[in-house]
Amino acid sequence: MRVGIVDYLNSRPLAWAFREGAETGDFEPCPLPPAQVAERLATGSLDIGLIPSIEVQRIPDLRLLPGLCIAATHEVRSVLLVSRVPPRRIRRLALDENSRTSVALAKIVLSRLYDAEPECLPQPPKLEEMMKQADAALVIGDPALRVSVSDYRVLDLAAEWRRLTRLPFVFAVWAVREGIAGDGLVRFFSRSLDQGLDNLEALIAEAVGELELDPNELREYLTVNLSFRLGDAELAGLREFYRLAAEMELISEVRPLRFVDACPSQGDSVE
Repeated sequence: MRVGIVDYLNSRPLAWAFREGAETGDFEPCPLPPAQVAERLATGSLDIGLIPSIEVQRIPDLRLLPGLCIAATHEVRSVLLVSRVPPRRIRRLALDENSRTSVALAKIVLSRLYDAEPECLPQPPKLEEMMKQADAALVIGDPALRVSVSDYRVLDLAAEWRRLTRLPFVFAVWAVREGIAGDGLVRFFSRSLDQGLDNLEALIAEAVGELELDPNELREYLTVNLSFRLGDAELAGLREFYRLAAEMELISEVRPLRFVDACPSQGDSVE
């Protein structure tokens, strides 16, 4: 089975088994940017993918692996709206072309909290170039961890979502294409996360050299800012995200969530 994985630090605990190459004989890992994982899952060139959560509503017939996600209960630190002007005055917004969920989140936050609906410009994720084109920029993933908050006005979009809804925000989920047998998938992917969390110090040590950030910052990011468990509160946040996205016509409708090999909360369908 072809598995789309993302090489941002925030996904590495979930994808530990694939990065380390242990017990992955049934899987072919494909490292890609988040948007490309979604595109290839939609076309059938991937079977499983760690995808932006908004894409669950755009790609037909996906099933989720229960209990697993990338989420934030308060600040996330790696999804930032960086601006030269107050949020209400943003007229042009440069968007990281690799992002899908964070784009929808930024539009919801700006509209609901700041009454702003800027023109949006997809751009390569280079902050200086983005800021030449627009009043503000959406920066996600590892580049966001290196943004100097003293240089610009910075909104942490997970914190803004919390202020708007009092709920966690789910950025990404494991999704499985229609027709792929679910036998053993939940067990394997859950074990991969458990192994990743058990080896967190090794992940941090590797990331220190790549990102040139303090190990204590990275440890706090992975253990305090991020959550990898898709529980009831996260599901409530996900449903509210979809409801608001539909109201703003960022998705055509809200589809019920479908899960592989699990029994989630009442109202979701199970296979």
